[in-house]
Amino acid sequence: MQETFPTPKARRYTLAAGLETLGTLAVIFFVAFPLLWMLLTAFKTPADSFTPKIFFQPTLDNFRAVFSDPVFLGSHLWISALVSFVTVAITVPLGAAAAYVISRHRFRGRETLTLLILITQFVPAVVVAIPFFTLFRTLNLIDTPWGLIILYLSFTLPYAIWLLRGFFDALPIEVEEASFIDGCNEFQTLRLVTVPLIMPGILVSAVFAFISAWNEFFFALIMARSNAQTLPLAIQGISGAKGPQWEQVAAASMVVMVPILIMSLFIRKYFVEGITVGAVK
Repeated sequence: MQETFPTPKARRYTLAAGLETLGTLAVIFFVAFPLLWMLLTAFKTPADSFTPKIFFQPTLDNFRAVFSDPVFLGSHLWISALVSFVTVAITVPLGAAAAYVISRHRFRGRETLTLLILITQFVPAVVVAIPFFTLFRTLNLIDTPWGLIILYLSFTLPYAIWLLRGFFDALPIEVEEASFIDGCNEFQTLRLVTVPLIMPGILVSAVFAFISAWNEFFFALIMARSNAQTLPLAIQGISGAKGPQWEQVAAASMVVMVPILIMSLFIRKYFVEGITVGAVK
């Protein structure tokens, strides 16, 4: 029986597939390892947190500590939840309404307005920090959740408008015209026909707004003092007599990550679809 050997093309394909697999595993390792190490540290004792132990006696003392005095994440958790959910509640409907008007209505300066909305995404946060601080100090919005909400809307709302416009543009106008023939007005068409069809984009906008507000640190560091400290600010303040208590920092970080992980599990399908569809114009 004649023995067959792989052709040069087959060998190149096998080598490329092997390199691709190794590259994928390397990326997964570098992404997952810090998260895994943080998870392990969250259950370690203060003595074990400075060692590379993988097998140790786990403890829940760190989670009890961060929800007790003097850290007490409960109040900061409430502030972060309030700011994040209100930001989402304002971003999604306003972003969808603005994107619909820009996509479906023709008016002078439409493309210029769209370009200006896009340009706001490229402005560094440090550039607008001082003007916002000066304005909010005059309006007595320093160290208030409402000041943070207004700040976060300045970058979540333009992103939502830009993303959702791509969805509206990708949706055939004939779908809405058919609903007009059936007797729907523009608002009913938007609510009953258009919005359900672009739901993946709405979910992506909501997730982006929530994550941006939930994880934001720079503006919160400048605008918040004691009454409006969010979770990221509370974490950076966890320290003891000998410096940062890394085991408690890891436990608090896990608390911050849990809502994001749960949200990702439930909407991962729509998130991928929203990114791919919304990017096509």
